[in-house]
Amino acid sequence: MLLHPQAQALLRLLEEKGVPPTHTLSPGQARRMYLERRGFSQPQPPAVAETRDLSIPGPAGTIAARLFRPLGCAPGDRLPALVFFHGGGWVIGDLDTHDTLCRELANGAGCAVVSVDYRLAPEHRFPAAADDAFAALRWVHRQAASLDIDASRLAVGGDSAGGNLAAVAALEARDAGNLPLRFQLLIYPVTDLRRGTNSYRTHGTGYTLGSDAMRYFCDHYLGGAPDETHWRASPLLHADLSNLPPALVITAGFDPLRDEGLQYAQKLTQAGNTATHICFERQMHGFILMGKLIDEANTAVRLCASELRQALS
Repeated sequence: MLLHPQAQALLRLLEEKGVPPTHTLSPGQARRMYLERRGFSQPQPPAVAETRDLSIPGPAGTIAARLFRPLGCAPGDRLPALVFFHGGGWVIGDLDTHDTLCRELANGAGCAVVSVDYRLAPEHRFPAAADDAFAALRWVHRQAASLDIDASRLAVGGDSAGGNLAAVAALEARDAGNLPLRFQLLIYPVTDLRRGTNSYRTHGTGYTLGSDAMRYFCDHYLGGAPDETHWRASPLLHADLSNLPPALVITAGFDPLRDEGLQYAQKLTQAGNTATHICFERQMHGFILMGKLIDEANTAVRLCASELRQALS
């Protein structure tokens, strides 16, 4: 299997432009570069019916969030909703880096999307991001009526580190007992911070995400603490994955996270849940945000939206 030609062209262009690897930058530099690149690789943000900035009370202060309502809905329509957590290794990324994707998912699925700007490392280390993610999910559930959201039709989702947070939030929602979820959308999720799978060995260098970058992200997130095997850092290692909402797990063939995403889908199924795993074999990590350059990114977005629509109908 070969990397998709459009992905190959992107890698060549990054090399020609001398774009420095994330792990060689300070967190502040990495955040700025990640934000600046969106105009280069992401499609134009589609119009939606409404966007609204939210302030969510969190365990350590206010959590910023953004609500998207899809085209075609009327004011006051009670909509199902996806609570979304952006990727970026718990270090980079924000509401703006994933604004286009959230708009696409809202329109495609016909649901509201609440994008959550959780605290980032290294300023706020594990479990700060996980704490914020669950606090935001619980708040959306409690405030659903004021947000014109149907509290009985909620999903969680995210990409990469955001997929990690979504998986953890789904486990916490199950254990809370009073926060039912309909679906998990896990896009190349981080599920095992031990970083020892075969895909780390075969695809740990030469692509958009490598072993060095994952070490950088994990070091910032964990701060050297021996927390990599705690289930809130590595949900794959939770002793009980039963009674969880249906999941769609998307992976990329040329991604060091490929194997742990597949393993999570397998463990969900073995525990009695409904879990679908789809691997975009010719793609690399982060591709779903690159619809301006990579056609299969748009296919993946449509797939995610279709599965969300069906699960939340």
